[in-house]
Amino acid sequence: MGVIGGVVGFAMATKAKHATIIGMTDASRAGVLPTTGVKDFTNLVFSDDFDTLNFSVWQHEITASGAGNWEFEYYTNNRSNSYVNDSVLYIQPTLTSETYGSDNVWNGFTLDLWGSTPADQCTSNAFYGCSRAAQADAGGNAINPIQSARLRTVNSFSFKYGRVEVRAKLPKGDWLWPAIWLIPEHNEYGQWPASGEIDIMESRGNAGEYGINSFGSTLHWGPYFGQDPYSLTHEQYTVGSGSPSLADDFHVYGLYWVSEGEKGAEE
Repeated sequence: MGVIGGVVGFAMATKAKHATIIGMTDASRAGVLPTTGVKDFTNLVFSDDFDTLNFSVWQHEITASGAGNWEFEYYTNNRSNSYVNDSVLYIQPTLTSETYGSDNVWNGFTLDLWGSTPADQCTSNAFYGCSRAAQADAGGNAINPIQSARLRTVNSFSFKYGRVEVRAKLPKGDWLWPAIWLIPEHNEYGQWPASGEIDIMESRGNAGEYGINSFGSTLHWGPYFGQDPYSLTHEQYTVGSGSPSLADDFHVYGLYWVSEGEKGAEE
């Protein structure tokens, strides 16, 4: 796997309080992840306490493409959906009808995300992500009914090998899918999943087996779509019985990433 293009917020109501990436050279910094039996990553190379929303670091994705998942939301750069308050980054969904009206979600309206300046240009036209027409009465699709945010650092920061820590509070509610991903800066080995994808955390907002009391970590890889043996590199974690859910408080989600042959964690 090549250089990773930063931390991606793929969420509909996540609260992130801190993001840290520790590199491989010398300098002291006490981390919150366990360090017994792991490589000593001690050089701080990236940190954000979200005192402000730094647009030179975090870029908003602007697209209705659904990231290949046909999601209900589309992503935009709007302070109703992503903002900082009291050193916490909020990613919050709103209804598309609140912006464009209920009738326009269903018929006679085109959601045009192409943009006219570098700051508001559509970031992905996959699956008609830059322009969607509401044609429900004619047997077509409605406009994505939810408006949300997804942030990335692909144009400002990337790294290879180290320790990542993100302190976040997850959302509670149906149809919510919070996640923290690492995506390649360059597809050195080909298109997804050949160049890899590291999912530090994926959860669900609803109750149930894979809901707000559980989250998964996954490495996606393989020669091409349809041959991604991610089940071999997936682990599901569940909050203990009687413990608060992942939506009740902030927790630290992290990753140790080492080169081939190095020890990444104690067995």
